[in-house]
Amino acid sequence: MDASEIKILIVDDEPDILNFLRYNLEKENYWVYAATNGNDALKMALKIKPNLVVLDVMMPGMNGIETCRAMRNLPALRNTPIAILTAMNEVESEAACLNAGANDYITKPIRPKLFVSRIQNLLNEDEIENGRTSFKVGTLEVDRERYVVISDKKQLDLPRKEFELLSLLVAKPGKVYRREEIKALLWKHDSQSDDRTIDVHIYKLREKIGERHIKTVKGIGYKLDY
Repeated sequence: MDASEIKILIVDDEPDILNFLRYNLEKENYWVYAATNGNDALKMALKIKPNLVVLDVMMPGMNGIETCRAMRNLPALRNTPIAILTAMNEVESEAACLNAGANDYITKPIRPKLFVSRIQNLLNEDEIENGRTSFKVGTLEVDRERYVVISDKKQLDLPRKEFELLSLLVAKPGKVYRREEIKALLWKHDSQSDDRTIDVHIYKLREKIGERHIKTVKGIGYKLDY
């Protein structure tokens, strides 16, 4: 689906935050709607059927967690991807977000590029869940539904993180993924992971699928070659 066809609902009671989020999402050509409280968000979501919702935790009346829970109780919004914005180190809030049915939480202060990456990942996951599950680049094939990787006509058994990393790269061949972006997408709840963790997984993948597929973009990150 083209970005201009994707509707994103952002909900926050602070005008500056709403404008900030809207600006960064509209730069990516998404169609953005805004609400300032949970009740209005529910009404708007039922009307526009968004592809994704971003909720702030702290709002007057119905907070973000309560709004998320209410959305999950509505058949029309039950499977809509939801991200909740939380303040840094609010561990209890983060757990509550996931327990309420959120797909992800994003901590403040919000970094624009990382925020957009997390949103894109949620949209990609939703697209994969509701549509495409297999990808082929050259002699490399990845089937996310059957958890199968075939390289040069040989089936490989990959550990979960290696499979997730390869799936991320193969879904968008040619796209350069920054190390911080990969960490945010695949190790988002693991504070112990670092650049070395990613590099080790890349090294192990190259051993198994060959050097030619995964390219290093010096000082930035990695991409899957065509």
